[in-house]
Amino acid sequence: MEKEQVSSGNIIDFRVLRRIMRFVKPYKSRFFFLIFLTLAIGLLSPLRPLLIQWTLDNQVANGDYQGMLMMMLALVGLLLLQSVAQYVHTYMSGWMGQQVIRDIRTKLYEHLVNLRLRFFDKTPIGRLVTRTISDVETLADVFSEGLAAMVSDLLQLIFILAFMFYQDWRLALLSLATLPLLLISTYIFKEKIKVAFNDVRNAVANLNTFVQEHLTGMNVVQIFASEKREYEKFKTINEEHKQANLRSVLYYSIYFPVAEIIAAAGIGLLVWYGAKGAINVEETGITLGKLIAFIMYIQMFFRPIRMIADRFNTLQMGIVSSSRIINLLDDNEHIQDNGTKQPDYIKGDVKFDHVWFAYNSEEYVLKDVSFEVKAGQTIALVGATGAGKSSIINLLNRFYEINKGTITVDGTDIREYDLGYLRRNIGVVLQDVFLFSDTILNNITLGNPEVTEEMVWHAADLVGARKFIERLPGQLSYNVMERGATLSVGQRQLISFIRAMVYDPRILVLDEATSSVDSETEEMIQQAIAKMMNGRTSIVIAHRLSTIQKAEKILVLDLGEIRETGRHDELLAQDGHYAQLYKMQYKEFV
Repeated sequence: MEKEQVSSGNIIDFRVLRRIMRFVKPYKSRFFFLIFLTLAIGLLSPLRPLLIQWTLDNQVANGDYQGMLMMMLALVGLLLLQSVAQYVHTYMSGWMGQQVIRDIRTKLYEHLVNLRLRFFDKTPIGRLVTRTISDVETLADVFSEGLAAMVSDLLQLIFILAFMFYQDWRLALLSLATLPLLLISTYIFKEKIKVAFNDVRNAVANLNTFVQEHLTGMNVVQIFASEKREYEKFKTINEEHKQANLRSVLYYSIYFPVAEIIAAAGIGLLVWYGAKGAINVEETGITLGKLIAFIMYIQMFFRPIRMIADRFNTLQMGIVSSSRIINLLDDNEHIQDNGTKQPDYIKGDVKFDHVWFAYNSEEYVLKDVSFEVKAGQTIALVGATGAGKSSIINLLNRFYEINKGTITVDGTDIREYDLGYLRRNIGVVLQDVFLFSDTILNNITLGNPEVTEEMVWHAADLVGARKFIERLPGQLSYNVMERGATLSVGQRQLISFIRAMVYDPRILVLDEATSSVDSETEEMIQQAIAKMMNGRTSIVIAHRLSTIQKAEKILVLDLGEIRETGRHDELLAQDGHYAQLYKMQYKEFV
């Protein structure tokens, strides 16, 4: 399986960040309040050592019990204020993150459902699941643990440095003596963990893709007894995922102890120098309170630096995920729904005029196809696999866009119709019936409140499906499970018939609609099909030539071109492609 390669790029990609920040606009008042809280927390933190220094050097040193009590109350008040500010900041960051990722995920799904089928042909579904779920979830960390927390840490560093140099520049420089070592180790850690996190994200995407594809195709795996081989492939991908995570754990387990040692060395230097200075306080001006304050400052200073590498990588992974999401949102494989026409009635005249189409730019699957179906007429499309039959149906429904030519319905280019209106007037029954894990009713209506149960039962009567539905527990409320696993192939096909007919379409498309059912069921639904076709334009694709012998026109396709046109008897008399297909299918009777 091809692995997804993602370039991490710069730590902060401002282009991507600006795009993501657009989703913050609806919450800008809360965002500005969050910035205010970040500034407040950055300023409040260095005040605590300053109050302790003041208390030790003045109230404690002079035995001022009353003053010391007042300073302790002030210190408690400061701690409470800082705690409340930190609580609100943490909650607001999380709240902002959840609001934004909800909006992004909604926008992303809206974009996905409007993409052309061409996009899904070339993109693994597991990868799209990773984009919609995992990558979007990573953005929540950017707001709750990444960007806001990192800004807060940087502000604390600035304020702490300012307080330290204001108090004593000598102690400030000594406190920062080990800082270069910490910065070097932090940079190395940042680079290593960035690569590890990228590997983890790639491994997650590959794991999701593999599991989704193989669970969906489990019947194929078991039919060909490939369980052990697929299990070994999964073990390999899972091992890669484990190793990627272990690399990140290794870097963390090395970095934080090293950072602690460097910070402790800085405190040791400070205590050694400051203690000597405190003994000769009159000469050095270094008091006990100042020394203790600087010990607190250096602990407060090194903690954000130790965390900032982790914050950077959280932000980095958010940027990587954001870039993937934006690339998906910028994909132009969406369906152009610029049409506005919604006439009160469609007759059902369909015309293909010199249509050329290719799934990719290199090879045409339809070549200069032209034909016309009058309203109420039935035509059949026949030909070998790959002849282009299903492509004609896909183009009529605008699942794909044509390269050249025009397709019209009632003389109007299909691109001029509102897309939803066009598809509501084309009832499609496919050979491969997809049912959701839901009730029969919801699988038929697809959640459309305009479709009533009465309309569903009417369509069920039309296709002869009422009896089998009434025998099921709960009838229309019966849950068919994923992909209709609790129903037979024939029953699933009948539900697809109801789903197509419930909207009373003017154009009916049957793509191998009876190829998956047994002879008894086929006979039953052939009668239903006759009723369904009555008064409707019908386009039938069938491998069983017996099902389309009564069609008013048969188009014989071969390698994307229409080779022959006519009725069943006329085509047999020509002794051409159709006759060959007929003889091959009924050779034992010929």
